[in-house]
Amino acid sequence: MCGIVGYFGKKEAQPVLMEGLRRLEYRGYDSAGIATMEGDVIRITRSVGKVSELAALIKEGDQSNVGIAHTRWATHGKPTESNAHPHRSNDGKVAVVHNGIIENYKELKEMLQRSGATFVSETDTEVIAHLIRHELSSGINLVDATRTALVQLKGTYGIIVMSSEYPDYIVAARMGSPLILGVGDNEHYIASDASAILRYTRQMVYLDDGEIAVVGRGGFDIRTLGNKMVEKEIELIDAAEAEIQKMGYPHFMMKEMMEQPDVLLNSTRGRLDVENGMAILGGLRDVADRLRDIERVIIVGCGSAYYAGLVGEYMLEEYAGIPVEVELGSEFRYRKPIISKNTVVIAISQSGETADTLAAVREAKEKGALTLGIVNAVGSTIARETDAGVYNHAGPEIGVASTKAFVSQMTVLALFTLFLGRQRSMSLVTGQRIAKEILELPDKVKEILIQQDKIGDIGLRYKDVAHAYFLGRKYCNPIAMEGALKLKEISYIHAEGYAAGEMKHGPIALIEDGFPVIVLAPKDSVYDKSMSNLEEIRARGGRVIMVTTEGCEIDRNLVDDVIFIPKTLEMLTPILAVIPLQLLAYFVTIEKGLDPDMPRNLAKSVTVE
Repeated sequence: MCGIVGYFGKKEAQPVLMEGLRRLEYRGYDSAGIATMEGDVIRITRSVGKVSELAALIKEGDQSNVGIAHTRWATHGKPTESNAHPHRSNDGKVAVVHNGIIENYKELKEMLQRSGATFVSETDTEVIAHLIRHELSSGINLVDATRTALVQLKGTYGIIVMSSEYPDYIVAARMGSPLILGVGDNEHYIASDASAILRYTRQMVYLDDGEIAVVGRGGFDIRTLGNKMVEKEIELIDAAEAEIQKMGYPHFMMKEMMEQPDVLLNSTRGRLDVENGMAILGGLRDVADRLRDIERVIIVGCGSAYYAGLVGEYMLEEYAGIPVEVELGSEFRYRKPIISKNTVVIAISQSGETADTLAAVREAKEKGALTLGIVNAVGSTIARETDAGVYNHAGPEIGVASTKAFVSQMTVLALFTLFLGRQRSMSLVTGQRIAKEILELPDKVKEILIQQDKIGDIGLRYKDVAHAYFLGRKYCNPIAMEGALKLKEISYIHAEGYAAGEMKHGPIALIEDGFPVIVLAPKDSVYDKSMSNLEEIRARGGRVIMVTTEGCEIDRNLVDDVIFIPKTLEMLTPILAVIPLQLLAYFVTIEKGLDPDMPRNLAKSVTVE
């Protein structure tokens, strides 16, 4: 997996494809490749490393008007030139790029080897190229050969296929891995992410699982694996190209952290009625009556989305009075969860394409649950497959480490809590207070962001540590885990987030002189308990960075550094408390000379299990 681009039209394909690959670099990758059609020859160039290294190998003067390209994040086989995409058949007449995992590739590979195919890579993807070539040898055309081959695959795929024997069209197909068709003026684009082609068109067609797009000189058509034609609506993407540019910031991560006040405005715009203490969520209008009768909520997510869900659990149980469970998407469907018709399953995903979370949605729907999505990417699979939902409106998030999307997820959960709470026993006064405090969050976030120089100085002092703990209680417990995730995923420092009360049950054994501990201790209902944990750390020589509320009197003998955040409601404190942790992880990372936008081994959107 990672990024796919395809082009068929009137332009030179090579510049379009290379620009698309550059736009997909944020997703994380370890190698890249491109294939173009020159007469009756498919020319392929591949390299390990950055897209710039591929660009240095490209032959100039390529006049081809059709091509496919790929950035790879290794699943089967190490990052090598031979494992990079595109992959081709032995005769060089079929080339394929692929996102996903083919689970039965070994059986297919053995069958194809018996038929004379020679494999040159360690990948599962190469099987697809040989299998399509094998089907072509029976005399059928490229579309039918692709359909016949795909029926034999088990697993997930988003693919584009080209053949020198069929130069008048290319074929794209999807099963569990996103693929978008961009429609231009007598030209068409294919991509795994709209950001790759937004420069050229905003008209998009979203492929669904089991659909094949045939793109050629006469336009495009979409059909099922069974060859039944499908009518698809062309949707206009409401996104500006500027949103996927750095706009003068050194990194996307910094840009996206600085955008968080605007993100909060966008996530709440038109959704709050302060006078009546209500949340107005148009995406839930059609299921509002059903939501009145729900008896249980299950929140499903992966990574940062899971931690946002944990914050939502505290919110919903305290203010809406509904039992809530939070599940990792990767475990949900294997646990045989007990689900009734009065259960609502909320899927949280920035991309809307997270494979494990999508699988959880499908499992929940099969068992009759009402499914809701909290998704940032309009038109994504989870957004389309859930019964209803709420968009984040955070704008494209390019940095691999989620910042603004995470904050928007917690904000939407606060709105959802207000919505459900007012359906039940939440008073008008409480609803008004929550709504008012939500509206004040953007200005409070700005107060934290202007402390970036101070937080940068702290990052400089801690850049050489090997380990760190993050501690928090109640609403800040998930934020401790999120803070640890941010530090380890971009700075490669081993970090763990814990419920502060659990320190005495094992983790405190690691505390020694100089061990850094970030303690989240806002002035809330568990402040005194948090301070007791802080003193335990200090007594064992730990170095303490404290995040607390403005106005708190701090014994400076107990802490090495203090970061203050504005006061807000306890349920909204996580939205503010996470921002210093984002900034700290960022500054530690750049002080180490690392790129926070492209952490090793990580992909922005995880579309395979």
